[in-house]
Amino acid sequence: METPYDWTTIIVFAGLIVLFLQRSQGAPRDHLWQYLVAAIGCATTNYLGNEAIKQSSMSYHFAAVALGLATLAFIWFILQPFTNDQS
Repeated sequence: METPYDWTTIIVFAGLIVLFLQRSQGAPRDHLWQYLVAAIGCATTNYLGNEAIKQSSMSYHFAAVALGLATLAFIWFILQPFTNDQS
C-alpha cells in the first residue's frame, strides 16, 4: 500500500465486495461474472499504475487512469450500485 493506485483500487474493490454481499441476500439481479470483470479491472488498473510509477511512463499512467475510469463506468452502468429495486 504505497502508491495512490494501491489505495484507490482497494477502495473501489472494497465497495465492490460490499455491493456483492448486499446483493447476495435478495433475489438474484446480477451475475457473478459481472463482479469478476470489475475486480479484474481494479487489479489491472493497479498493475498498470504501479508500473507507470516504476518506469516513469506517461503512457502507462494514461492507460491506468483510462482503465480505472472504464471500470468505474462499468460498475455504475452495469451493476448500478445506487438503485433501490426491492420489488
